[in-house]
Amino acid sequence: MAAVSEKVGNIAIIAERELVLGFRLIGVEHSFIAEKEEGVKKLYELLNEKKYSLIMVSESIKHYMDNKTLRFTDTSTDPVVVFIPLPGGVDPESVNALAKRVLGVDIGGQQASSQKKESEVA
Repeated sequence: MAAVSEKVGNIAIIAERELVLGFRLIGVEHSFIAEKEEGVKKLYELLNEKKYSLIMVSESIKHYMDNKTLRFTDTSTDPVVVFIPLPGGVDPESVNALAKRVLGVDIGGQQASSQKKESEVA
């Protein structure tokens, strides 16, 4: 029988001051205020610590990452790296892509199938 990992992961946040304060208010202890290149440096630091199972990063920091880092964050499952959309800039495609990457579920495809079935029943 295979051993089950008992690793309990931590959650970390890297974002602008306003977002970090919000996460601290709800109890996320490992939240770091960082922007631009400083945010990328903090991400590297947290990745090297290997103690986080989920790292949430402000989407604004994504623009300062090189292609290699972006590819890594897109495919990483330990830790899972999620980009927090900027207020007022929610991109539904990024949510679909995240669900497909992390859960292996195509939300867009399921929704379209569900709507088609509902229209067939009506």
